[in-house]
Amino acid sequence: MPSRHVVVVGSGVIGLSCAHFLLERGHRVTVVERGGPDRDSCSLGNAGYISPSHVIPLAAPGMVSKALRWMLDPESPFYVRPRLDPALLSWGWRFWRAGTASRAQAAGPSLRDLTVQSREIYLNWATESGNDFELTTAGLLNLIRTPAGMREEEHAASRARALGIPAEMLDAAGVAALEPDVRFDVIGGAYYPSDAHLTPARMMGMLERRVRERGASLAWNAEIRGWRTEGRAVRAARTAQGEIAADEFVLAAGSWTPRVAAPLGVSLPMQPGKGYSVTLPPPHPRLRRSVILHEARVALTPMGDALRVGGTMELAGYDLSISPPRLRGIATSLRRYLPEVEERVFDGRTPWCGLRPCTPDGLPYIGRVERYENLSVASGHAMMGISMAPATGRLLAQLLDGEAPCTDPAPLRPGRYGG
Repeated sequence: MPSRHVVVVGSGVIGLSCAHFLLERGHRVTVVERGGPDRDSCSLGNAGYISPSHVIPLAAPGMVSKALRWMLDPESPFYVRPRLDPALLSWGWRFWRAGTASRAQAAGPSLRDLTVQSREIYLNWATESGNDFELTTAGLLNLIRTPAGMREEEHAASRARALGIPAEMLDAAGVAALEPDVRFDVIGGAYYPSDAHLTPARMMGMLERRVRERGASLAWNAEIRGWRTEGRAVRAARTAQGEIAADEFVLAAGSWTPRVAAPLGVSLPMQPGKGYSVTLPPPHPRLRRSVILHEARVALTPMGDALRVGGTMELAGYDLSISPPRLRGIATSLRRYLPEVEERVFDGRTPWCGLRPCTPDGLPYIGRVERYENLSVASGHAMMGISMAPATGRLLAQLLDGEAPCTDPAPLRPGRYGG
């Protein structure tokens, strides 16, 4: 394919991954970012998981009924702020319809392909960069406190194994053997040896350097304010820094992607799912690998000398305020599974929150938009942005160049809800 100028809207992990693989193919790339060079994004404060084990989408069977029960508890892992929002109501209806066993099973191969391929790319990047983003391939341990949790995770482990992802169910002794430096109050767990983790801020810094070195232009403080179109073609993005013309446009703006797409008449059902994290300096529990507290949906990730603790899914629109009950819920869960953790573990620590872009069916939008001949989307990865970013970037570049795709793009098409 001849070289083209591609504008990528969004400088999170998905946008930078798209830029990387487009540059690798010889295209000229401009990354347009609404924030400045010191921007915050969902890519920076998350748990840093690379999770081939996560082959069951967010819209899993039984998730709606579980979410309704959690709604009664202000410290629970899931919360929807009640509001008369037609977009939320429409999203909720589609989420409920997607939560069937058959649809969850059909989503598995796409989730597996994007995460397994991304893991391979991260391994290559770690070799090339001297692993300056602290990639750790020690697997993931899912800790469980209840018999119901064990049954639920046995199903997830069985589904993972059916898709070629190794998984091992453990009793309490097996958990202790994997993490001998920490005392847990659990009855068992599941170990996924192919999972990995990294330090998101260091990885984002590495990826930004790579795209700069390959010649990308980064337009900061350039919020999209409109578009110039001609028939079925987008001609230019109108930004706070002026108009930027290009041959191709890729929308990779995370939770803000639907807002960026709306002036073009493109509908992308998506809700921002707020997640929280607190990063603890030493002393803290000395974990050897990433850990999930199963029933609480809390993630623990060792990052250098620090330990990141994250969790919750809060559907509250674009509100980035911190909810104290959500943080209390995370801290309470941490002490429940790790009883030696101090009661006021988060005192004096600055909490972080970010908005995960959640589609109704739990699969991202990747590919061309039918309405326009030169507009594509790469967004909607929910909690799996880090896990899927490199393979997403490669797939997007393959689709733009007409190459054979690395995974079947049909389940990921942006127009699957008629947008």
